[in-house]
Amino acid sequence: MPRMATPAFQVSGRAGANGRVHILHIKGAITYATAANFQEAVRAATAPHLILDLSEVPSVDSMAVGALVRVYVFCNKSARKLALVGVNQRVKNVLQLTGVDSLFDTYATVAEAEAAMG
Repeated sequence: MPRMATPAFQVSGRAGANGRVHILHIKGAITYATAANFQEAVRAATAPHLILDLSEVPSVDSMAVGALVRVYVFCNKSARKLALVGVNQRVKNVLQLTGVDSLFDTYATVAEAEAAMG
């Protein structure tokens, strides 16, 4: 059986509905090879509210869980709010199994996350 191609990893950022929110759209898997780019993009976003749109992240591994926890700690230390959006069932399961799901506020859509962040 032919192997399915994995989408190239991309992080793109944009301002939210107000100047206090920055949205990072992640496409592809967060892995050992891509975690540094992911964390660099998070550090570059300076708005007080950060939304990570994971709707195009098919799965996560232990490196991704570690990267997400580091992002949580980074935001927490700098008094920034963090929300995850579009988390599929596969990713939810990994976050639950590793016991870190309770760290994150999760929403179905970017609009819901922005509304909750005020």
